Amino acid sequence: MNSPARCTCPRALETIDEVRPAVTASFVAAGPQIAERERRWARDMAATLRDLCGANPCVGIERMNGGTAIALGEAGVRLVDAQEPVEMARAIKSSEEMKCVNASLRATERGVAELRAAIRPGLTEAELWSVLHRSIIAQNGDYVETRLLSAGERTNPWFQETGSNVIGANDLIALDTDVVGCHGYYSDFSRTFHAGPSRPSAQQRELYRVAHEQVHHNMDILRPGMSFRDYADAAWDIPEKYYANRYYLSAHGCGMTGEYPYLYHRGDFPDAGYDGEILPGMTICVESYIGEDGGREGVKLEQQVLITETGIELLSRFPFEEALLA
Repeated sequence: MNSPARCTCPRALETIDEVRPAVTASFVAAGPQIAERERRWARDMAATLRDLCGANPCVGIERMNGGTAIALGEAGVRLVDAQEPVEMARAIKSSEEMKCVNASLRATERGVAELRAAIRPGLTEAELWSVLHRSIIAQNGDYVETRLLSAGERTNPWFQETGSNVIGANDLIALDTDVVGCHGYYSDFSRTFHAGPSRPSAQQRELYRVAHEQVHHNMDILRPGMSFRDYADAAWDIPEKYYANRYYLSAHGCGMTGEYPYLYHRGDFPDAGYDGEILPGMTICVESYIGEDGGREGVKLEQQVLITETGIELLSRFPFEEALLA
């Protein structure tokens, strides 16, 4: 948390007119002095808020340590829990934010293209995954949030982290980008590749075809004004043999990370789902994982889209695998 203590801005930036030194109100930094540190921070912040907003300011908060919130209240600031409106507002992207989203996606797609070109049997998953890392960092991206590249039998079930497994001949290789890219915006699409050298098997092509169908069906039904419940009801029916290993979400919001809303499958809606409205300006990632319970391999696909006034705009442009769709 930043102290309001003033200092001179070291250089002229059009978006910054003041720089203040940081005072951390956390136990890690303060130890047994935490209560006094919180009170000090709160007194300074309350004074600054009164300067900016007048007497008795009312402030919406998203998250705050309990002790700090109490101290700020004691210092005369009325707090409002703003979590729900903050999440809703964050879900709607401005035109400037969309420039950042698209820049992050284009950079991540370049990284995935390098990864795809580097695929060969005999590499470990980690060695192949590092190609994406190198490209993202070289393009001034931030980091890859998860370790979700797996090959062969480790593609089923999903969510087995990247490791030292050696990629075998003709293995499937599944990747979820989960990149916090340039400008801090999330680039989140999934692709599954084939290691070669032979043609993909009929089983591999079937898994891929089904995942491709799920993603495109669910993209096609998205529209502004649709309720989350109506989306769940209209979403693609997962065949019974793939249902047990389904991805835990049908779709989710995406901004600077995975975010509101979570759109659940119809079968999961009674226990996990909540209602709301799909609105223009939301960026949504449409998910699919297809793999039989006890099967050898699985396919992960995902597309990132923008909800518009009339439908959707596709944001992720990395191509699908023609050999797996043949």
